[in-house]
Amino acid sequence: MSRKKHRKKRRKKSSGFIAPFCITLIFVVSAGLFCLLAYQYIYKEEEPVRQNLQLAEETISEEPVVKKEEDTEAEGKNESENQSAEEEPPVESGRYAEILQDEAYMAEHNIYAKEAFDENIVTITFAGDILFDPNYSVMAKLLQNGGDIGSGIEPELIGEMQSADIMMLNNEFAYSDRGAPTPEKQFTFRARPNSVSYLTELGVDIVSLANNHAYDYGEQALLDSMQILREEGIPYVGAGVNIEEASAPVYFIINDMKIAFISATQIERLDNPDTKGATETSPGVFRCFNGERLLQTVEAAKEESDFVIVYVHWGTENQEETDWAQNKQAPELVQAGADLIIGDHPHILQKIDIIDGVPVIYSLGNFWFNSKQLDTGMVKVTISSEGLQSFQFIPCIQNNCKTSLLEGEEKARVLGEMRRMSQTVQIDEDGYVTLP
Repeated sequence: MSRKKHRKKRRKKSSGFIAPFCITLIFVVSAGLFCLLAYQYIYKEEEPVRQNLQLAEETISEEPVVKKEEDTEAEGKNESENQSAEEEPPVESGRYAEILQDEAYMAEHNIYAKEAFDENIVTITFAGDILFDPNYSVMAKLLQNGGDIGSGIEPELIGEMQSADIMMLNNEFAYSDRGAPTPEKQFTFRARPNSVSYLTELGVDIVSLANNHAYDYGEQALLDSMQILREEGIPYVGAGVNIEEASAPVYFIINDMKIAFISATQIERLDNPDTKGATETSPGVFRCFNGERLLQTVEAAKEESDFVIVYVHWGTENQEETDWAQNKQAPELVQAGADLIIGDHPHILQKIDIIDGVPVIYSLGNFWFNSKQLDTGMVKVTISSEGLQSFQFIPCIQNNCKTSLLEGEEKARVLGEMRRMSQTVQIDEDGYVTLP
């Protein structure tokens, strides 16, 4: 081939290569420009968002870190523990602080802690006989009225009971579904176990079982009664699984005072009574017709407490005059160390007296016991570290299965009756007895 012809062929091949290269170059440059324009467009669109994110990050870095819930709780617990360590609750102070911190000792010795409404004064109220047996009128009518205790005891009177620091009355029946009535006994009383809740509604803090009806359905019913009262959280006095328990006082520590409650019964006055007295090995009530053990109990309680209250079941039923056994035992109790004597059993009111500075009311009568219309009442006392501060008789009436406070002429009438019977004391128009 000639040299001229060969050069033409080479030029032809070169021109065939240049065209695709240029096309490719144009495509690459165009793609690059397109990407650049797209990037600038997207960057401008996202710029405010990024600025906001950056601002938020700066703000978060300046604010407290938000803790997880569990971390917050843990820190709160630690702070609470540190605060508790710095501000520990006040330790019990006073003469009985050590006793109050020993729950086992308190349980063993029948000691209960109470808080008073007034840090300087303790208010205690007392009432007489109650009956929750559904086979007798007062409870039967209450159940007919829906079971509301306010239909049997006036709400205002219940308020008076609840306002006391300590409220006591005579529980003259057994709580049980078991046992059999005492043969040939005219009246035998037994209440349904769940009726014990009425005591709590009434504000009752302690009951006496030292009476002639606690054993009406035998030993098992008496044991049931004690168990039911314990379960309800209401201390009882005057009965027990043996004589040691039956004769033991119940103590309340309140306002740095230790107040003893002792209860016993003279009834029945027989060598072999239907109501069994507790023995060293058998359950029963604390009998005191022979009063030697009762006097020893009062003396011992006086040595280890600040104020001693004796709640005693004595006297003759439906007799206004006190009998020889009451008249004999009351001064003996005072001499032994009693600071206050409250009596019941006669079902009617008896006199108020003061023996060597110690007030005695020989019978509070029925409180809520039957359908008869009877004058009755409560006693309210106040006690301070210096002793008894006031003794007040509060007139009430039991009528048609309901007990109510008295006011006006009826209140004055009952107070007049108490003055007539209680000629050795002065009773004012509000029922306060002048103390020596």
